[in-house]
Amino acid sequence: MGWLADESGLEKNAANFVPLTPLSHLARAARVFPDRLAVVWKDHRVTWAEQARRTSRLASALAARGIRPGDVVATLLPNVPAQVDAHWGVPACGAVLNTINTRLDPATVAYIFGHAGARLVLVDSALIPLAEAALEQMDAARPGLVECVDQGFTATGRHPTYDDLLGSGDPQAAWVMPGDEWESIAINYTSGTTGRPKGVVYHHRGAYLATAANAIGWRMQLFPVYLTIVPLFHCNNWCHTWMMPLMGGTLVCCRDITARAIYDAIADEGVTHFGGAPIVLNMIVNARPEERRAFSHVVEVFTAGAPPAAATLAAFEPLGFNVTQVYGLTETYGPATECLWQPAWESTRGDERAALKARTGVAMAMLEGAEVHDSHGIPVPWDGHTQGEIAMRGNMVMKGYYKNPKATAEAFRGGWFRSGDIAFQYPDGYLKITDRAKDIIISGGENISSVEVEGVLMAHPAVSLCAVVAKPDAKWGEVPCAFVELKPGASASEADLIAHCRARLPGFATPKAVVFSELPKTSTGKIQKFELRAVAKLMP
Repeated sequence: MGWLADESGLEKNAANFVPLTPLSHLARAARVFPDRLAVVWKDHRVTWAEQARRTSRLASALAARGIRPGDVVATLLPNVPAQVDAHWGVPACGAVLNTINTRLDPATVAYIFGHAGARLVLVDSALIPLAEAALEQMDAARPGLVECVDQGFTATGRHPTYDDLLGSGDPQAAWVMPGDEWESIAINYTSGTTGRPKGVVYHHRGAYLATAANAIGWRMQLFPVYLTIVPLFHCNNWCHTWMMPLMGGTLVCCRDITARAIYDAIADEGVTHFGGAPIVLNMIVNARPEERRAFSHVVEVFTAGAPPAAATLAAFEPLGFNVTQVYGLTETYGPATECLWQPAWESTRGDERAALKARTGVAMAMLEGAEVHDSHGIPVPWDGHTQGEIAMRGNMVMKGYYKNPKATAEAFRGGWFRSGDIAFQYPDGYLKITDRAKDIIISGGENISSVEVEGVLMAHPAVSLCAVVAKPDAKWGEVPCAFVELKPGASASEADLIAHCRARLPGFATPKAVVFSELPKTSTGKIQKFELRAVAKLMP
């Protein structure tokens, strides 16, 4: 080992070190797979060489509009080609991509615009009213809007169009590659356990490594055909959009998630992979005969948000699908653990197989660690029952929360990212979530902050005290259920409170049931939510 003592002259240089970035995948695909189909949406069908040129056009056009490295460009787009373009073209001009949940209310969108400091927003025609309403709630520094007119839609005429923006760009323009892989590539807002969304910042290195981790976890071979069911605004589509050129694959857009659209994409485009919440699995299982299409290959499915139910798996997998349970958060670029299937489990059937499939799993490749820690940050025994908090560390963990050093320090306490999710570990090291972070409700894959919903309810003049918990739902997995104490002499109906919330919250965050009762409390006045969860679990 003595020869290692003197490494003089052995330094990083342009020959032996290049910052990692997903942009490298696209540059390589344009050279190695130039004629392979890259993106499909109706009659929009472009190759990887063409996608690279579209990226140059968008990057140069944004630069001509005054977008500089480090600026934020936001999107309000469904899974359509313009959203795919943005994933490449925004970082290719050195800017930071902020994909915004299209289901949010104007006030939240306005907050995100302002907090992130967006300079420009690419907006789908159907979402122009949402974007305009958000701008009206901003005092200053309003971003400009560019309207993306999808096939079958008509431009409002109130804003410059994406086609004109793209047409003004140079297809040969050079990209702004990161000088440091720690540079930010994206910022994604998540509610977490607080009312105000937090800006989760991704770096180029983490996004690059996540693409490799997902390809390995999905056992991918070259040339997969991937269907975009996971919204591209959610953890940047779990980084799968950035993964496709790495594999020379094809990305098939899906604007409206229906059983018919999924079956058509599998049958017509040969889709081999897609990801989605368990609600998507249920949708396919419950599809009407006229919505189904025959196909002869096995489709690999990543599911996350909640473990798939045994009955769902039993009905879903025989239809031609293989399900892998994954777990992650916005803070971990999407999937961070996977229920890696073991050959010894292959003979299992029924409930035993479903129980194995429902495990939260082990750390994905490229993540340095995923463990269960006690309240002191010490790993719990791998005994299959001792509970603790899931903690993760590695390059697939966010840079931190934008403009929120306090929340960042708390999340990284002890040198691990603290997920807030409760789990145990089996003797073989596999994790199993027993309870998601107690204040989070996961409805159809969307995280809902109970604190935010409670704040809206408390603004009603008749409400004295309230608590919001998850109520099991056959379609959405979970929906919000509110327990309310009214002020003496005040009156309000269930319909009144639901309408009050619907006017102030996204539809998915609005309580689906309201129960009027005295809330169970500890001796110090803390509401005992575990008792309310037990009640909600028994409700029809």
